[in-house]
Amino acid sequence: MTNQQNKTQKLAKMAMLAAISLVLVLLIHFPIIPSAAFLEYDPADIPIFIGTFAFGPAAGVILTVVVSVIQGTTVSAGGQIWGIIMHIIATGSFAVAAGNIYKYNKTKKGAIIALLVGVIVMTVVMCGCNLIITPIYTGMPREAVMAMIPTAILPFNLIKAGINAVVTFILYKRISKFLHK
Repeated sequence: MTNQQNKTQKLAKMAMLAAISLVLVLLIHFPIIPSAAFLEYDPADIPIFIGTFAFGPAAGVILTVVVSVIQGTTVSAGGQIWGIIMHIIATGSFAVAAGNIYKYNKTKKGAIIALLVGVIVMTVVMCGCNLIITPIYTGMPREAVMAMIPTAILPFNLIKAGINAVVTFILYKRISKFLHK
């Protein structure tokens, strides 16, 4: 198989993962913290995380941007440009952190460490981003957003990233056989 054919196959597999991600967010999305209903769980990051593990952190970021833009202009259009930016930052930070760790340690232990670091990085990054972006997007005072960090933003990001990391861990090895064919 030529290098061009390999690139084409990789691109097709990434497009498939992006499509699955969009279908998942269309079918499954719901608030998990009653006091912050705008923070919705969805499993759309799972195919992105699988793509990150299969093809590396750069592919994870590309998948994140593509999915975020399509999702933000269709399924989740209510979030406008701010939702797209927040999704790119959240999922992109996870993909960069976890992808770079897994890239150099492709073992079960490496995957667990990568996913745990991804969850922590995403959570910390999103606490900071919410302090900056949420007041702009919602008009909410920064102090109100700060008060939401321990009760809504922190737990939401831990739960969302945690669930998606666990499901990624469970599915990746099964799916990777197909992705690396």
